[in-house]
Amino acid sequence: MGQGSCLPANGSPPRLHGMADEKGERIAKVLARAGLCSRREAERWIAAGRVAVDGKVLDGPAFNVMAANQVTVDGKPLPAREETRLWRYHKPSGLVTTHRDPQGRATVFDKLPRDLPRVVSVGRLDLNSEGLLLLTLAV
Repeated sequence: MGQGSCLPANGSPPRLHGMADEKGERIAKVLARAGLCSRREAERWIAAGRVAVDGKVLDGPAFNVMAANQVTVDGKPLPAREETRLWRYHKPSGLVTTHRDPQGRATVFDKLPRDLPRVVSVGRLDLNSEGLLLLTLAV
């Protein structure tokens, strides 16, 4: 891999335990994973009465959703859940592993291809470190 390159990881993407377990998954995480908004924004949508589960408008974000539940936002069903994906990135020295740097330094995320969805790093590397960095979808 060349310096600063970003490629899909070889093999099958990892599958996370999701709504299939008996506890379900928090509603804000479900909305974020659907790609509609961030978890914080989801909490605001819930407070505004925009989110319903099985036809009942939620009054707070402390709600776990099961696979059998039907979630709607503004009366529309959620889009299909995106599969978990993983990318590997060869981080060159001199890039910060953060989305925004208050000191204005170049970041790993500034250098990623523009057609890549919003991703987050799995761990970090120091500014002067070079090496493998794993990226996954932001949720």
